[in-house]
Amino acid sequence: MTASISRQDAEEFLYREAALLDRWQLDEWLALFTDDAVYHVPTVGTAPDVNPDNALFYIADDRPRLRERVVRLQKKSAHVEWPRSRTRHMVSNVLIDGGDGGETEVSAAFAVHRFKNGAADTYVGSYRYRLVQVDGQLKIREKRCMLDMDALRPHGRVSILL
Repeated sequence: MTASISRQDAEEFLYREAALLDRWQLDEWLALFTDDAVYHVPTVGTAPDVNPDNALFYIADDRPRLRERVVRLQKKSAHVEWPRSRTRHMVSNVLIDGGDGGETEVSAAFAVHRFKNGAADTYVGSYRYRLVQVDGQLKIREKRCMLDMDALRPHGRVSILL
């Protein structure tokens, strides 16, 4: 298997994605995804390769559902995120795990710090991406966020985009 992008290109892309989320530039973030993209957050303790067709997921969005999520999060009626959380996405340990056919598999570690209403929560885990080139631009075909925590407590929910 040959990767179609370098680790440096992948790192730059992931860092820019994190910056868009931290700046709450959700429309620009959504533009990073292909039309056939999926965004998955399996439940805590789930095997990394589990499928949303036969297991529970916190988030199992295709591109249209992801668009709905972005629109909803930007409205004042999204009470859980209004006023919106402040976040800091920390991305590290970026690796090219392989690729072929114009698709590159990338993994990374993350810590997302969320600040809201005087509370600070930290979500820790790993990302798994399938990245493709579309018209000379890197795009996300799949993003999977696997949480390493034992449970979401005291967090209680995933109302932000990891």
